[in-house]
Amino acid sequence: MPVETKISTRYETSDGRRGLVLASSSPYRRELMDRLCLDIEQRAPNIDESRVEDEPAETLVRRLAVAKARALAWGYSHHLIIGGDQVAARDGEIVGKPLTHEAAMQQLSLASGKELTFYTGVCVLDSQTDVVRSQVIPCRVKFRELSAVQIQNYLAREKPYDCAGSFKHENLGIALFETITADDPTVLTGLPLITLVTLLNSFGVDVLNVRSCN
Repeated sequence: MPVETKISTRYETSDGRRGLVLASSSPYRRELMDRLCLDIEQRAPNIDESRVEDEPAETLVRRLAVAKARALAWGYSHHLIIGGDQVAARDGEIVGKPLTHEAAMQQLSLASGKELTFYTGVCVLDSQTDVVRSQVIPCRVKFRELSAVQIQNYLAREKPYDCAGSFKHENLGIALFETITADDPTVLTGLPLITLVTLLNSFGVDVLNVRSCN
């Protein structure tokens, strides 16, 4: 179950006050949101995240980010709802969460010496007006040449089986890479905060003028 924080503040927007909701069960996105010092409630959207046949990665993550936000709109009718989604692609093929050790071994073996592109979609939905604004941010990751022993050792230590691409870059996973190329340093974790702040600003929420940090 995700950690939940009750809304104690409603934020000024151009047409009134809104509460904030994060449409995600991800602890990683929650940790990123906490950096912004906002009073926000977290709820799992519970949607079908299946890919439409031949759907490009950019289209997929934008669609799912919006779908997650819309899935909560019925229960939060006067809120700004934040949705996000992320996939990795290698040579045009989408790379998902491995879920098992064997699948993670295969993913990292195929990634060795190669470049993966991570696409992260983020959106903000005003559930009262049904206005939604979204963006997709890419991040290119170049992997080092990795031996089977290195991969095995890494997986034994971090067990990143719930992470697309089979790594946690916030920890030891950073040692897997030669380079990371992105406009937003938080995009690889699954929620690009620079972009999100811009989207919230477009709804009239100025993160720097909110006093909710302890």
